[in-house]
Amino acid sequence: MNNKVIENDEISLKNLLQQIKEWYSYLLSKWKIIILVGIFGAIVGLSYSLLSKPIYTATLSFVVEDEKGGGGLGGALGLAGSLGLDIGGNGGNMFSGSNLTELFKSRSMVEQTLLTPVRYNNKVISLAEMYITINKWRDNWNDRPKFKNIKFLPNLNRDYFSREHDSILGIIYSNLSQNSLSVAQKDKKNAIISIDVKSTNELFSLYFCEALAKQVGKFYVETKSKKARINMDILELQVDSVRRELNRAITGVAVANDNTFNLNPALNAHRSPSTRRQVDVQANTTILTELVKQSELAKVTLRKETPLIQVIDRPILPLSKERFGRAKGVVIGGTIGFFMIILVLIFRRLLKQLAI
Repeated sequence: MNNKVIENDEISLKNLLQQIKEWYSYLLSKWKIIILVGIFGAIVGLSYSLLSKPIYTATLSFVVEDEKGGGGLGGALGLAGSLGLDIGGNGGNMFSGSNLTELFKSRSMVEQTLLTPVRYNNKVISLAEMYITINKWRDNWNDRPKFKNIKFLPNLNRDYFSREHDSILGIIYSNLSQNSLSVAQKDKKNAIISIDVKSTNELFSLYFCEALAKQVGKFYVETKSKKARINMDILELQVDSVRRELNRAITGVAVANDNTFNLNPALNAHRSPSTRRQVDVQANTTILTELVKQSELAKVTLRKETPLIQVIDRPILPLSKERFGRAKGVVIGGTIGFFMIILVLIFRRLLKQLAI
């Protein structure tokens, strides 16, 4: 039994070596085709490297200092791009952890950023129009009436968007969020956050990076300080209301005193309006004093909840540029062509063998 197993193994090994030798001889006989296809692939790779546009990367990094101790990736959400605005934040809420990345990549933030006005070719247009112009989409819309006359004006109210507007913005958002935009914390040991925007247009990368940072910063300010701001606004309204009542009470005391001037001291009933007004003055004065204190405390609280956003690096022209190198194109193109033709030849021979 052992001898038979050894003989079968030897036969199998011989067959395998024979098969390898046959395939090697077959491919060697096709060396001209393989070399030609490899050269063709190298030419294609070289052509791609020459025709492909460079990729420009705009990077903005910042750090958040929060008195409440939030900091880090969660608190950072705040400004990314307020670029100079002081905003609030702490790290233990909806703006913490990976929520920061998702907020920057959310459709709402990206679309509102796309409506930001910028100057391009001596005209003030929105970033959405700039993106459409760069990618020459309007050249393909000449025969499509639905899209031909669509414009994305700067700061356009989204309530007036049509289905076509939403469709175009949806495509732009998908392209940017998947291929162009990345937000990350550089190191888990520190709280430095960076935003990277990549595109084939240097100015678009720069404008979009800064505009997105400002838009997210604005949203964060409005959301994070909403309760404290509402409380402060209510207190200010109450202060104004009590101050008006106090002024009216003071005026009432003066009028009542004028009406009782030289009045017979025995007629005390006529002095009651003046007394009531004086009570109103005292009560309103006490209330106003307390409300003013509470209003000032609310302002201090709002400032304390607002962390300092320090921008470390802003994107500065010229931006860093990545280009698909010629040598890289030749090597990759030639390698792909080489393996593709080998696979085609093998598949073709197998089909012939099966047919036989």
